[in-house]
Amino acid sequence: MPSTSAPRIAVAPANAPSWFAEAVIAGGGEVVPVAEADALVWGAARDAAGLAQLLSETDHVKWVQLPWAGIENFAHLLDDERQWTCGKGVYAEPVAEMALTLALAGLRSIDRYARETSWSGQRGRNLLGANVTILGGGGITRSLVRLLAPFDCHITVVRRHVDEMDGVVSVVESERYLDALPGADLVVLALALTPETEGIISRNELEAMEDHACLVNVARGGHIVTDDLVWALTNGVIGSAGLDVTDPEPLPPDHPLWTLPNCIITPHVGNTAEMAVPLLSERISTNVRRWAAGEDLVGSVYTDLGY
Repeated sequence: MPSTSAPRIAVAPANAPSWFAEAVIAGGGEVVPVAEADALVWGAARDAAGLAQLLSETDHVKWVQLPWAGIENFAHLLDDERQWTCGKGVYAEPVAEMALTLALAGLRSIDRYARETSWSGQRGRNLLGANVTILGGGGITRSLVRLLAPFDCHITVVRRHVDEMDGVVSVVESERYLDALPGADLVVLALALTPETEGIISRNELEAMEDHACLVNVARGGHIVTDDLVWALTNGVIGSAGLDVTDPEPLPPDHPLWTLPNCIITPHVGNTAEMAVPLLSERISTNVRRWAAGEDLVGSVYTDLGY
């Protein structure tokens, strides 16, 4: 039965931005100390140790809201004693927009042109009518498929569950991801980082791609074996890469990726703080309202799968 009183929600750590608490209040919740809370909104995306310490001191917190979509930093803390939610799907629109930006830049050789110091020759390929393979079938992919609609692309999506998707010609199960790489003009990584997907793009996969293919990564840097990507870009094994995420991250100033003319690197800005605040605030408020009403929460984490 829904509670008749405001849900008691803690916001931690102590230095969490004030808008986390404001989002809880906007959802009808009461911000209380952890010792008095039924649920917790955690506001430090990289402080897994802090969350582990806090949870070890309490067993009465029954729901934990994590801040971002990627939860690999917290995967070892997941349990079945609590409900876990994260920001999955919240940032789909801005990240899909970044994927489209990097794809167009790579296919049209903006990476090379931007480095020129004099008038140069013609190069580049169309996104119009291109073959596109997307690894991952979540919110970013759905948004990207919609953004690609005017380009009349032939889209293949690789995902864990094979279901029909609007605007997608073919959906392939995860185990067959290598089959979806040959023939693709554009390959986009938009999947969760798990032990199964770490290093999913290595020398073997890069060799399976077309020599003109553009590889875009808006997921996590760990999906790509970086040394193998440097080799592929240097030797023309693939055409170009657009990376909003890297491994390591931040990418060191002297890393060879910075100097490759067929590589564009952006500093993990597919979703900026300015974009995130209203989007995550609404997710927190929505989930506080749902928690109070006894309804299913949005962005539930699959504790067995780690995302």
